[in-house]
Amino acid sequence: MPRPQFARPCLIGVVHLLPTPGAPRFVGSFDAVLAHARTDARALAENGCDAVIVENFGDTPFHPGAVPPETVAALALCVSAVREVARSLPVGVNVLRNDVRAALGIAAVTGGAFVRVNVHTGAAVTDQGIVEGRAHETVRERARIAPDVAILADAQVKHATSLSSETLAETVHDLVLRAMADGVIVSGPATGRPPTADRVREAREAAGSVPVLVGSGLDASNARALLAHATGAIVGTALKHDGRVANPVDPARVRALRQLFDEVAR
Repeated sequence: MPRPQFARPCLIGVVHLLPTPGAPRFVGSFDAVLAHARTDARALAENGCDAVIVENFGDTPFHPGAVPPETVAALALCVSAVREVARSLPVGVNVLRNDVRAALGIAAVTGGAFVRVNVHTGAAVTDQGIVEGRAHETVRERARIAPDVAILADAQVKHATSLSSETLAETVHDLVLRAMADGVIVSGPATGRPPTADRVREAREAAGSVPVLVGSGLDASNARALLAHATGAIVGTALKHDGRVANPVDPARVRALRQLFDEVAR
């Protein structure tokens, strides 16, 4: 499978998984986790998303590095289930907080098209402690087990403070030219909070021909301003009923945002 082409404006919908086995809030039924993932993925795929990404959003507090085997197994089954209902759409995976090695393995065995890595270069202080990028390992492992899987890397990721004093443009430059990211993600300070249009423009100018995606907070009120500079967006909260991240995906919200993306494209 060739690496996905994120044509502008690309709408990537998020499947926020319920807590998986081993997580403190797991309720004891993995069948319920799978059913919820299928329902949300179907709503995203059938109402206008260009791609879908699966993340273990319910597994807080997140492991700062490698996740345990049960989490890898759960995510692999969930990604496989999502692929079954997402039709021909590319499906990606984000193993929170930063286990991109597991994400690559999951993509390799499930036919996933891309992974998201929160800290690909440098280091950041997060609620999990200090998280360090391991691009040197990630890119080599990608070449070994999943050469067609795209790496989408956050630049100064949300819920974190970079330990570097470099500008956003410098971070993006390193992600693209030194760490071989296939796409750059720009987010606001937290889930559901957008970056400024100026930050998106700064990333766009530094990324060259590499896609730049908004990674948090895009909704109907700011989509036009942010998409003026971005290739597309990864959207979770704004596609949920009442715009609340804990709620299921609302098909009507997906259709409405798809229409807005199409208007931007014209």
